[in-house]
Amino acid sequence: MILSDRDIKEYMRKKKLVIKPRPSPEQIQPAWIDLRLGNEFMVFKRREIPYIDPKNPKNYGEKIKVGNNKPFILHPGEFVLGTVKEYIKFPEDLAGAVDGRSSLGRLGILTHITSTFINPGWEGRLVLEINNIGKMPIALYPGMRVCKVVFFKLSCPCEVPYYARKDAKYKGQKSVEASKLEKEFQEGNS
Repeated sequence: MILSDRDIKEYMRKKKLVIKPRPSPEQIQPAWIDLRLGNEFMVFKRREIPYIDPKNPKNYGEKIKVGNNKPFILHPGEFVLGTVKEYIKFPEDLAGAVDGRSSLGRLGILTHITSTFINPGWEGRLVLEINNIGKMPIALYPGMRVCKVVFFKLSCPCEVPYYARKDAKYKGQKSVEASKLEKEFQEGNS
């Protein structure tokens, strides 16, 4: 079952679903919540290394912070990681899916390319995979509504929520973080 705006508000009122700062009325849609773009981005640098090795990643990205009223210019073909402003804490009986906004898609911006699913018990700031597939540079502003989260009610609370998993790589993330795929190779889980 997908939560309606009434259900979402009730989960937040009961503090079962925590979203900080609390979404404005414009962010609460009939069946999802719009999230706003944060100030932190990770841009990928051209390096002397010939490729990124997921088993042994080198420092391939550079974190940058943009002022609140300053644009972040995303060039054609460019891929960056970005955060949302909201910190979200999912209860053990809700899962989520993050998706881009149609208004940005019509400009050529893919807001979230993969890993759309959010596990029950996940907590943190979402990191978005943002790509400009258009032909012109586009200005993205911190604070603009950039994606949506749809909430799904589970049939019962999950047995092992994300925060309790030993292999949970991104729990509690507060800023833009690069891939942690190397941990899977270190743990022998490849």
